Amino acid sequence: MRAASPRSAQLSGYAGIANTQVTPLHEVQLENIHRFSSNTAELDRVLGGGIVLGSVVLIGGDPGIGKSTLLLQAMCQLSLSHKALYVTGEESMQQVALRAHRLGLPQQQLQLLPETNVERILAVAAQIKPQVMVIDSIQTMNTDLLQSAPGGVGQVRECAAQLVRFAKNTGTTVFLVGHVTKEGMLAGPRVLEHMVDTVLYFEGEADNRIRLIRAIKNRFGAVNELGVFAMTEKGLKEVNNPSAIFLSRSSEPASGSVVMVTWEGSRPMLVEVQALVDTTHLANPRRVTVGLDSNRLAMLLAVLHRHGGIATYDQDVFVNVVGGVRVAETGADLAVLLAILSSLRNRPLPNDLIVFGEVGLSGEIRPVPSGQERLREAAKHGFKRAIVPKANAPKGGIDNMDIISVRQLAEALGQL
Repeated sequence: MRAASPRSAQLSGYAGIANTQVTPLHEVQLENIHRFSSNTAELDRVLGGGIVLGSVVLIGGDPGIGKSTLLLQAMCQLSLSHKALYVTGEESMQQVALRAHRLGLPQQQLQLLPETNVERILAVAAQIKPQVMVIDSIQTMNTDLLQSAPGGVGQVRECAAQLVRFAKNTGTTVFLVGHVTKEGMLAGPRVLEHMVDTVLYFEGEADNRIRLIRAIKNRFGAVNELGVFAMTEKGLKEVNNPSAIFLSRSSEPASGSVVMVTWEGSRPMLVEVQALVDTTHLANPRRVTVGLDSNRLAMLLAVLHRHGGIATYDQDVFVNVVGGVRVAETGADLAVLLAILSSLRNRPLPNDLIVFGEVGLSGEIRPVPSGQERLREAAKHGFKRAIVPKANAPKGGIDNMDIISVRQLAEALGQL
């Protein structure tokens, strides 16, 4: 007889202990995702259309930016129709109640629990059976399974694992508040972001009332979805028309300023791009960006020199996206270059002009996704002229808008 190979013998040993059954993909029963509204449209937007039962959402952001305020507002409103539990590990019950009173929130139905031990929290949650639970914050939690101090890598990982298991087993939606490091990343082990279903980041400056919530990860919706809020004396208020907020420009045209249409998640948004170009007295001219990638600016300046014949090696270049928005897509390339040229030549661009398009290394203007939707959004806000990539120009045009389509950077510069 032929002897069995070592690999076959090894596999047969595994087969003896296998109790789990495999299922063909086409036989898997599909179930609809059950959602309910948080009563906050912008929060529902970044969550993918509402709160999913049994999901775990991690919200991170700088201290004082509004994480606890937003969740307290949402939980007070949710408690009127859903059983809600707010676990506070950083503040006392009096501090939470004082904030709710100051914001004028309904307080009759929301349950508060000042606790940091995960086992006791889960015991209380198993007794009262909340549909939504907030843990503020995960870095203050500890478990009896480990002896290390709260906030350590092991404590954060184990506490989060227990909360995730509880959410999946009971169908309770859990919101975790997370601290961030000086670099703006969530503190604790990186595996924390992999354990949860959704990761949201709060963005905004302390001296700016605009607050942005961006979805970095979402198993139940689109990533890079953006929610816009304004911080007021009565808490965070939704901004239903973000473009109007970011377009508070001067009535007089100014050099170095142009409006672009960026695509954030599932909607277009108009933002102003400003550039300042000035003669440098340094050996290495400065390249400073706010809201844009500085490496991409350096690349665009090289393209401008090579294919536009405009040199900036003896100029400091500063580029800013107004309103605290961070633009990550390449559709801002053409707007950035035209704003730089406007500042360099000290020639204002028309106030009714919008620009978008990706610029390639060979000077070509590449199309961007959802071009027609961007143009319609600009037309809705009264813009009359547009410089866009050739492939994004609609065949039927846009009512009351003069659309200039370009293929190369030289064509776009010639239009100015």
